[in-house]
Amino acid sequence: MRISFCQGLLTGAIVLNLLILYYVSRAQQQMMEKRREPGKGAPKRASLPIPGMGIGSSSSRGPGITILVREFEDFENYVADVARSFLKIRPELPFVVVADTLPYPPLALPEGVRLVVLKPAPDQPPQVSRPELYIQTEYVLVVPDGVELDLGRQLDRLLKELEGEGGGAVRLVAAPVLTRSAVQCLHLRVSLREWTATYAPAASGSSGSVCTALRGDAVILIRTEDLFNLSTPLSKPLMTSIFIQTSLRGWKVKLLEGPAFGSNRRPLFSSAHNQWKVDSRLKESTARLFREFGIKRVIQAEGKDQWYGCRKETERCFGTVLDDTPDYLYLDRWTPPCCLRALRETTKYVINILETSGVRYWLEGGTLLGAARHQDIIPWDYDVDLGIYLEDIPNCDYLKSLDSGSLTDANGYVWERAVEGNFYRVQYSEANHLHVDLWPFYSRNGVMTKDSWTDHKQDVEFPEHFLHPLVPMQFAGITAYAPNNHQSFLELKFGEGVVENPQYPNPAKKRLEKSKL
Repeated sequence: MRISFCQGLLTGAIVLNLLILYYVSRAQQQMMEKRREPGKGAPKRASLPIPGMGIGSSSSRGPGITILVREFEDFENYVADVARSFLKIRPELPFVVVADTLPYPPLALPEGVRLVVLKPAPDQPPQVSRPELYIQTEYVLVVPDGVELDLGRQLDRLLKELEGEGGGAVRLVAAPVLTRSAVQCLHLRVSLREWTATYAPAASGSSGSVCTALRGDAVILIRTEDLFNLSTPLSKPLMTSIFIQTSLRGWKVKLLEGPAFGSNRRPLFSSAHNQWKVDSRLKESTARLFREFGIKRVIQAEGKDQWYGCRKETERCFGTVLDDTPDYLYLDRWTPPCCLRALRETTKYVINILETSGVRYWLEGGTLLGAARHQDIIPWDYDVDLGIYLEDIPNCDYLKSLDSGSLTDANGYVWERAVEGNFYRVQYSEANHLHVDLWPFYSRNGVMTKDSWTDHKQDVEFPEHFLHPLVPMQFAGITAYAPNNHQSFLELKFGEGVVENPQYPNPAKKRLEKSKL
């Protein structure tokens, strides 16, 4: 059988491609074998992965651990010592240091250690500021500043523990740092809908404690894919940021009693001034992190509340409300807890003034609806409504003088006549416009009516017998007055079944999904 020139050329090309494929595969195998041999060769800088390979692709990751140092202070740190400590025992490990900006004074890092600056530079390619592109191992060990490696088997134990979990709920394994603050295992619940993070104590001190967050100094091992699939994997404070994100994903951390990592740096900072600077920066970065994550209330394990939302001297957390639908509802969130707290404070204050002044009042509209359902403000409501008797206004010094303008009382609350109609408004402060509305009603032929109406369907006249008598009702931590037979009163205002069937104020714009209650 004769072979044509074209057939011979094609056969030769196929053979040549097979030979190239064989030698490339052989070279890759030899490189992998060298990486598995501990102690051979100097540490090398991690090279950029092949363009186009996603960070979630298992084929872009090789075996082993990359050491990552993220949190340290420019003015005093031991990052170079940390790197030398690890590379002395395990010189084959890639070592990456991540900073927000180029450290000053410069870090004197050992050869082969990669410094990645997160702030992009206009003269550099984008991958320069992306740490995930420099990490090609399957695992990352996150190490605090000042930590030392004295036994290589510490890493092997962590790796064995994490591999043994097989990608289940436990996605992080941690070991404590000796001579530092004790590590505490905590349960963390994050409710973005309620803008709240709640920490609670968990069993700790025994080997293999499993929880959802840690407090204290610890070394953490995590799969590279898991770390860089977090929304913001390297935000500071690092442990706070990581555990908020992992808890939302249902991941857990296993805290080992041993092996522990050493640290000869105690205290980490040599002067009280430097420690003050660190504490101030930590406070700032924590507040910034919670703002970015939309967390306005943090309940610590000891029960202490920390607030990161609006205050009396700041603007409220949301802008002008359009179509009865505040902007946070479009984010599938409810009223920020700091706003609810301010509304409760204002309501208690106003009710006390009305009662001591002899002004008859009652819970109105959505406020009464909240009292009936929750004994509190509706979780997504943004103001409080009280009905008052028009004839009682002269009894209250604050209200009777508002025809001449608004006034700010000695406690910083602002009393004013509303520009939207013939009613009154009490604001939390001059800066923060969370408010209680006071609606003046009067009786006409046994029907309660008023001179100013809104386009809300619940803003209607009603029989005066609902106010004779007014009855006590629990609301926002106090006992307030409400119409008698509040169920019938609310159904007259809103429609049948309103108490049992919650809904947002304007379902045409945003509807409450019952599954989210």
